[in-house]
Amino acid sequence: MLVTVSTHEDTSGLLVLAVDDEPHGLSELAHCLENNPHIRRIFTCTDATDALRLLASDDAEVRYRKDRGMAPVDAVFADLNMPGLSGMEMSRVFATLNPAPVLVFVTGHPEEAVNAFDLGAVDYVLKPCKQERLDKAIKRVLQSLQAAPAPAAPAGQEPVKTDDEVIAVELAGNTKLIPRANVRWVEAQGDYARLFTTDGSHLVRIPLAQLEERWEKAGFVRIHRSYLVALQLITELRMGQGGYQVVIGNEEKLLPVSRRHTRELKDRLVGSSRNG
Repeated sequence: MLVTVSTHEDTSGLLVLAVDDEPHGLSELAHCLENNPHIRRIFTCTDATDALRLLASDDAEVRYRKDRGMAPVDAVFADLNMPGLSGMEMSRVFATLNPAPVLVFVTGHPEEAVNAFDLGAVDYVLKPCKQERLDKAIKRVLQSLQAAPAPAAPAGQEPVKTDDEVIAVELAGNTKLIPRANVRWVEAQGDYARLFTTDGSHLVRIPLAQLEERWEKAGFVRIHRSYLVALQLITELRMGQGGYQVVIGNEEKLLPVSRRHTRELKDRLVGSSRNG
């Protein structure tokens, strides 16, 4: 469960994410963050999967930041050893964002420090979390943010979104991360959706309508009540015996196009062609 804690009323200060599967550790970390005057708002999560959902969060501030070419949060304070997806694996996903949030590890395992700094972490805080030590880590976060170039978009244009949403798929107790860029099309299966990717298919508990709304600006288009397709992978729109169909890539994979979606699809294909 994702919980948001507001620590200050003004709009200055840092928006951060704290992740720890141990309730006591998370409470201790959140308490130290709240007591620092530079922290304005905190997201807290008890596992890495929930933390990664922040990338597609409906939170107004997160969307505002992403729409302006900013990282979803200023910094991530994460434990290392967590069930399912580890803190290190989660942080590798956050590190791929452009720009990426600043990383700080808060853990009881000193042996992972080298790997943490190789990943670009600005600090490695050992548990139990102490206020003075965490304040030093926050100071390093501020220094890192001040040294980074400010995101900028051309005048009169929307900033280009370079982040790629990641879908966490649970399979036999393991968590696999599926980048949106690897998804070719999606098929509705009740309250679930099956993602067809470059390396197979994966069932996730997300309704197709929700993915359509989240991925529309990323170039996905609804062609049928059961199908959502990456527009750039459509190589042909053809008329078949039962109506229109699209060809996906060079593999001659055919998917049906419903009448109600035909006009919109044609408009999107024409617009995509004109834009290059």
